[in-house]
Amino acid sequence: MTSSDKPGNAADAPAETAETTGATGATGATGATGATGVAAQDWATAAADPQYRAAVVDLLGALAYGELAAFERLAEDAKLAPTLADKAELAKMASAEFHHFERLRDRLAEIGEEPTEAMEPFVAAYDGFHKQTDPSDWLEGLVKAYVGDSIASDFYREVAARLDSDTRELVLAVLDDTGHAGFAVEKVRAAIDADPRVGGRLALWARRLMGEALSQSQRVVADRDALSTMLVGGVADGFDLAEVGRMFSRITEAHTKRMAALGLAA
Repeated sequence: MTSSDKPGNAADAPAETAETTGATGATGATGATGATGVAAQDWATAAADPQYRAAVVDLLGALAYGELAAFERLAEDAKLAPTLADKAELAKMASAEFHHFERLRDRLAEIGEEPTEAMEPFVAAYDGFHKQTDPSDWLEGLVKAYVGDSIASDFYREVAARLDSDTRELVLAVLDDTGHAGFAVEKVRAAIDADPRVGGRLALWARRLMGEALSQSQRVVADRDALSTMLVGGVADGFDLAEVGRMFSRITEAHTKRMAALGLAA
């Protein structure tokens, strides 16, 4: 994803907690990983459960299309770049996103799934989000990549806490920062310093992005039964709304920290 910032950015603290919890198999902030035992298994063992396999195919399909869409958007945003240096930086980030897409596509093929079929259920949600949040200028595009993609990354890191070790390693790798986070913060803060009035407009824009991104994430979970069951730790009889509520609270808290890094009010 474009802006799943690396350690050192305070905004990532909740997401990193989720990652650590999943990796160790301990119960805690991200819920019932220990109850299912999946986090301690490899793919070959975990995939024996058809419901778990279906959830992972959904997850990889959603991530793959998200990476492909991010590549397309960054390439398009490069056209708005004010300097050649900025254009080149965005082109480099777009290339990194496409490499992430290739890894996910290849993994789906490796486990016997057709990548385009795995991605198809998520096209409408992603395209709808991007249609609703089409930036009007360079700065709005930067804020969208930083805020919107970071929210999505936090969501997928929460899911990663419940994955087998092989799949978790891949998911966290493709959520790695492509460099957009620091780039966006630098450019947006410089623009606000030059004209403080810009801050108010971008703060409103970021709040809109937050609402749209959370709605998208909730739709993805609610529409895919296997994925929603895995997300709440393998609860067989339905959707643990309390746990999902806590998850989205953590994502909201991380968003507030990212807004502060940009110099904007949440």
